[in-house]
Amino acid sequence: MRKLGLIGGMSWVSTRSYYEHINQIVQRSVGPRSSAPMLIDSLDFSALSGLTSDEDWDRAAGVLATSAKALAGAGAGALIIGANSMHKVYDRVAAAVDVPVFHIADCVGERMKADGCTNAALLGTRNVVTERFYRQRLVAHGVDLMPPDMAVVEEVDRIIYDELMLGKVTRDAERRLKTIITVKEQDGAKAIVLACTELELVVDVDANVLPIYDSTRIHAEKAAAWILGED
Repeated sequence: MRKLGLIGGMSWVSTRSYYEHINQIVQRSVGPRSSAPMLIDSLDFSALSGLTSDEDWDRAAGVLATSAKALAGAGAGALIIGANSMHKVYDRVAAAVDVPVFHIADCVGERMKADGCTNAALLGTRNVVTERFYRQRLVAHGVDLMPPDMAVVEEVDRIIYDELMLGKVTRDAERRLKTIITVKEQDGAKAIVLACTELELVVDVDANVLPIYDSTRIHAEKAAAWILGED
């Protein structure tokens, strides 16, 4: 098996999900006592949250690029960034190393294209849903995205930052996300993209009114396939 590097800590909750998903796949494929060869750099998210200015994002890019170099230098043959929002600085991180860095939105877009899914609604943090850096990647794979409803964007952003990233899962959040997805279906969405690595905590990915493309699970599957030499 090949050794993967994970830039994590953004949040620790999603890093735990990545580790669990990847190891479950490796265990099923290789054997019950097998675990994935991984290097994890768990960054301090308190220094990487609430980024607004160009200077903030420049600093974040530097932190993630340094992490990527350290992981590659320690023997990781490929990298993933365990946070959708931090893919805003993906280009600078990928340029800092000579190993592949799997872009989470490309992994989702490839899966949707393979499924023939061409229409979806995007749920995630404010910057992921409203800015071009993520949306344009999905559009490049032939996915037509519904325009953001800013009231929903703000509500989901609050749930993510004030609850899910702290490891807090409530029935209220589960009910609210279920209602939001139902309304998106009524508005014409044919699928939902969970473009936040923590949203799987409050959305039943396998049982919903619409197909759910969970970025965390899809990204982890890509990483596991690479570890196993299947990609």
